[in-house]
Amino acid sequence: MFSKSKINEPAPGADAGKPATPATPAPTASKQNEFKASAPKAKPPASILSADLHVTGNMKTTGDIQVEGTVEGDIRAHLLTIGETATIKGEVVADDVVVNGRIVGRVRGLKVRLTSSARVEGDIIHKTIAIESGAHFEGSVQRQDDPLNSGSKKPAPTPPSAAPAPAAKAE
Repeated sequence: MFSKSKINEPAPGADAGKPATPATPAPTASKQNEFKASAPKAKPPASILSADLHVTGNMKTTGDIQVEGTVEGDIRAHLLTIGETATIKGEVVADDVVVNGRIVGRVRGLKVRLTSSARVEGDIIHKTIAIESGAHFEGSVQRQDDPLNSGSKKPAPTPPSAAPAPAAKAE
């Protein structure tokens, strides 16, 4: 009554139609699979600057950076991790900043975290900040809703208001 061979075998009329039909959709299906495979891109790993690396110049990325060496210049990234052996001399701008090492310069970030081994000499402009016990910090802290953009816009209005005052005193 029941036979596996009859269930698994296609009907004679279906065999003639199937070879022509799969030939056309097969490339379309593979193209769709290729598109779907590339659509959800995996987040690339953080770029790591090792402890023996010394960089002079600015760095900018939309990805993540982990610095273990020395950088003389500005860094802009999505997530920036400053290792315990790292030294940064310049401005740091990132969505998330985790400082384990030393920074000499301004720090701007949505989330800024100074760990117990952090050493920061400069101003911090942030939306949220966390400073662990033992961290060394010398400078000012300022909260802003948009620290990534406001830092560059805020100094511009200050010089014009300061410029007319000295000119009035000079007269």
